[in-house]
This record gives sequence, structure tokens and C-alpha cells, in this order.
Amino acid sequence: MKILFFGTPEIAVPFLSEAAARHTVVGVVTQPDKPAARHLELHSSAVKLAAEKRNLEVFQPEKFDDETASKLAKLNAGLGIVVSYGKLIPETIFNIPKLACFNIHFSLLPKYRGAAPVQWALINGEKETGVSSFWLEKTLDSGPILVQKKIQIDDSDDEETLFNKLIPLGLGVMNETLELLKTGKVPGNKQEGNPTNAPILKKEDGKIDWSKPAEEIRNIIRGTKLWPGAYCIGAEGKLENRRIKILKAEIFASSASTKPGEISEIVKNKGFVVGCGRGALLIEEVQPENKNPMPAWSFLQGGYASAGSKFQ
Repeated sequence: MKILFFGTPEIAVPFLSEAAARHTVVGVVTQPDKPAARHLELHSSAVKLAAEKRNLEVFQPEKFDDETASKLAKLNAGLGIVVSYGKLIPETIFNIPKLACFNIHFSLLPKYRGAAPVQWALINGEKETGVSSFWLEKTLDSGPILVQKKIQIDDSDDEETLFNKLIPLGLGVMNETLELLKTGKVPGNKQEGNPTNAPILKKEDGKIDWSKPAEEIRNIIRGTKLWPGAYCIGAEGKLENRRIKILKAEIFASSASTKPGEISEIVKNKGFVVGCGRGALLIEEVQPENKNPMPAWSFLQGGYASAGSKFQ
């Protein structure tokens, strides 16, 4: 089958590789190169780099105009596959392949429509999630479901570990979808249930409010690990007015009196306990501003904080 592939970040690369290994990928559409780092040099997307290694034709349209549509139409693709492309694809484009385009989405649609379904599932404390394939429509993530598979979210999962589980599940969903379509049938079931949204994360989504319950704060830490990171601001000492990211934390049954945002006790060789609006968290890994990630115990040994230290 001739496939037109749409994707941009690293998470889409395994899907491109799998599709190219099993089928004929006639073209790859990815986001334009973007400036990055201090010198604002242009950087190619992970999908572009992977496509070039396979000598696949790459398209990077700033917008989907008539010229782009004409170029893609000449590829004579039978099917389009979309994985984390990063922009809404207009109907004039997703209907170019003979069978249109289907999307691989990392949630149990209609839950968590949008750009950050994995992150919001963790932030909201979900116990399960999954991967859905569906036909593209004009509206965001609303098309008929082709294949949907569930997976459990373990209490120890964070954004990184959950993505590592969802990628192989998603590859299976993609391959099963392709097998269904090879039969000549065009299945699809209307999405059922109440839709929820998963908008792209903003930096402020990672800011910790210590007046919230410990479990809620821990879920923010889990769901924002890769970006933007859960962070708070020191209120005194070396950390005064300086940002510190909390990379790993566990619910802690503290016998000490805890106040929100205050270090109530030190746990030897592990880290420090911070009071929350309800309960407390044992902080096990941190990243002070302009420093590398480090164990919380090393952070304490560096004299950054001690029992009684406060965060804003």
C-alpha cells in the first residue's frame, strides 16, 4: 500500500519506521525547520531526519495551499497516516489519499482530544488510557474510531514511562488498522461518551501550589516530567526567588507537623518531606535552577535546604 505519512516529533519516528518497513511510504509531511538553542539555528524535526535516512521524499509546508495539495496529489497515495503532526490538517489535504487519512492518538477517544493526552491523563490521576486510530474529520480528534486498545496506568508511571508503554501499543493499533483496510472494508464507529480536552501544556501548568493535596501535586509532577517540569520557587536561603524542579516524589505518611510548602523532615539517604494542603510528599529527585538533575539527598548535602526551609 502506498502511504503518505504525517508526523513531527520523536514519538512519531517508530511509526514511520514501521510503516516504511511494511509498506511503501511515498512521502513524509512534517513541520518546517524551527530555530532552537541560544543561536537560534534551524533544527529539523525528528521525523524529517528519520525520513532522510530512508531517502524518503519530505514536504515541510508552512501552510497547506493549492501548490502543496498538487504536489501531494501527484504521489498517488492510497492512505494517509498521521502521528503527532502538530497542526490541524484541512479536508483538502486529508482527503487526497484514496482512502483518506487516519490518525494515531494516545488516548481512549473521545477522552483527551488535543495535543497532550498522555500528560493530562496523568495530571488528572487516570487509572487507564490507551491508543485510538480514527478517520480524520474537520474537527479535532472527532472522527470515527477504527481500532482502540486499552492499557493500565500504574501508580509508578510518569510521562516518560507511559509513553514507553503506549508506543508499542500504538504500533499494534496502526498495524491492525492497516490490516483491516487491506481487506477493502472501510470500518469506523462513532465516538461514544463525553469528550474531554487535552490542550497543549503551558509553562504555568507545571507550577506547584503547595496548598493542593499531595496526590494532586504528585500527579502534576508525573504528567509534566518531560515538559515543562513541575517547579516551585524557594522562599529563603540559597533558593530564595530561584526555581527548582521536582522530578520525582512519593506520597509520605508524615508523623511531623506539616505546613504547605515547608520541609518538615529529612529522610536519610532519600530526600526531604514537604507539607501539602492535605498530606505530604517525599521529594526524591530535583533540579535546581541552572543545575543538572540530582538526587534530593545530594541536594540537601549541598546545603540548598534543611528542615524548616520554605518554598513559595
